[in-house]
Amino acid sequence: MPKATKAKSPKQSVQSLDRAFGLLQLLADHPDGMTLAAIAPEADLAPSTAHRLLSSLESLGFASFEASSNKWFVGLSAFQVGAAFLRRRDYVATARQYMRQLVELTGETSNLAVLKNDQLTFVSQIESSEAMRMAVPIGTRGPLHASAVGKAILAYLPQDEVADLVAKIDYPALTSKSHKNKTALLNDLKSIKSRGFAVDDEEQSLGLRCIAAPIFNELAEPIFAVSISGPTIRVSEDKLDHLAAHVVAIAEKISEQIGGVNRLDHEIV
Repeated sequence: MPKATKAKSPKQSVQSLDRAFGLLQLLADHPDGMTLAAIAPEADLAPSTAHRLLSSLESLGFASFEASSNKWFVGLSAFQVGAAFLRRRDYVATARQYMRQLVELTGETSNLAVLKNDQLTFVSQIESSEAMRMAVPIGTRGPLHASAVGKAILAYLPQDEVADLVAKIDYPALTSKSHKNKTALLNDLKSIKSRGFAVDDEEQSLGLRCIAAPIFNELAEPIFAVSISGPTIRVSEDKLDHLAAHVVAIAEKISEQIGGVNRLDHEIV
């Protein structure tokens, strides 16, 4: 008569799950692969336990073993799960949580804009409670050369994309402070990368000043920009650095929440 096997307790199952996820994270941190001899002590597991868990992960496609190098790697299933997360996440809903914080911190309206097909479009807004405030209907297109959000995205795009985009701009003089040509815009973009944020200094509307910072995806690409906008009497030059610090901090938080690779720490000098 077959010998009965003892079922694992819920506590044991959770422990095994924790250990398996720990091994998966360990493999993710070592893209060049790891041998069992290296994995076991790193995971604080007996080699036999580590091998059993890795084999289970392999059977589900979350780990793979390369016999030629005797190394373990992250498997295809792990990539598929990660890709499902990337498809599901809602950038705008995530950003709005932090845009509300930005409005509370600064007292100014916050906007979110995206650059797609050479067009800058405002996709979300949290309004200030101030009587005098900026209001942009969702879906409105903005000028790349005269908006803080547009310049914040432009500054961190690859150079060939920037060259292509700035060459297509007609440089309409929206105000006397608008950039009149690509040389002026390119100089501004260099300054933006050096400090980590962009400013629309009455370039789109006289009496209105905006501060924006880019939001990055998992490929370190600037996919959105978040901003605050208000009258120059409140968003004054002497408050610029203080307000910009809040905008940059919120942009970094949004990038982090969507799994993005923040580049501001590496670019600011």
